Amino acid sequence: MTTETIQQAIETRLARVEPDVEVLLAERVAAGTVRLVIDRPGGVDLGTCERVTGHLRELLAETGLEVSSPGPERPLTRPDHFRRFLGRRARVRTHEPRDGRRSFTGELVGASDEEVALAADAGVVAIPYPEIKRSNLLDAPNGTPDAGGPSPNRRGG
Repeated sequence: MTTETIQQAIETRLARVEPDVEVLLAERVAAGTVRLVIDRPGGVDLGTCERVTGHLRELLAETGLEVSSPGPERPLTRPDHFRRFLGRRARVRTHEPRDGRRSFTGELVGASDEEVALAADAGVVAIPYPEIKRSNLLDAPNGTPDAGGPSPNRRGG
């Protein structure tokens, strides 16, 4: 199965059994292992990861599975992810070089259905989504990790 096929199968399965869980990223890593990054309102705890692993055990019987929360460097994989975090710092890496660079870091200043705009060192750069290889948030400006703002259900510690 391709990575896209795996992600679609995972999303379909989880929509039925864990509808509040969002799949941020599903990728093949080391031989035969799928890494899954998930999120949900109120955050992801160990119990959520264990339930998701159990729900996917049969679907991914032939592969290993790593399930984790997004952490402070949350992956950005869809236009709505970029829109949700406008004003935050992010790193966007492209498949091919653009003006001699493949990595752009800056503030997310725009996100349409076709491209994301990033205020980088050399000015605002617009990158079409199909050109993006990988992208993620960076630490909040005050230096503390922030996965999308405060949550009334999330405890510090």
